[in-house]
Amino acid sequence: MTVTVITLLKRREGMSVEDFRAYYESSHRVIGEQVLAGYATRYVRRFLSPMDGTDQPFDHDVVMEIDFPDAATRDACFAALGDPQVAAMIAEDEENLFDRSRVRAFTVTESASVMPPVG
Repeated sequence: MTVTVITLLKRREGMSVEDFRAYYESSHRVIGEQVLAGYATRYVRRFLSPMDGTDQPFDHDVVMEIDFPDAATRDACFAALGDPQVAAMIAEDEENLFDRSRVRAFTVTESASVMPPVG
């Protein structure tokens, strides 16, 4: 059974949306791929844009989703991420990107509706 972890992330103060997305995809994503390799089956970043187009501060800028094949693999991954060298590398890069005080992570329980075909 797939286990999904969702993390809500806010860009650091003073960083533009464009710079945030560019840095995440060119640098932080690569670190994520390295440390999640061998554990995660999917690593997705969903950048948020207000539907009304309003340019105002909001709580989070990206939803990160990580899928694991099972809870044991998720737990092993987070144990490995706790290694002092790995944790320091991640934290150092996060300082360039996120307001770390606003990071929120969740394990997801999913319920899906079956919808009729469109059209």
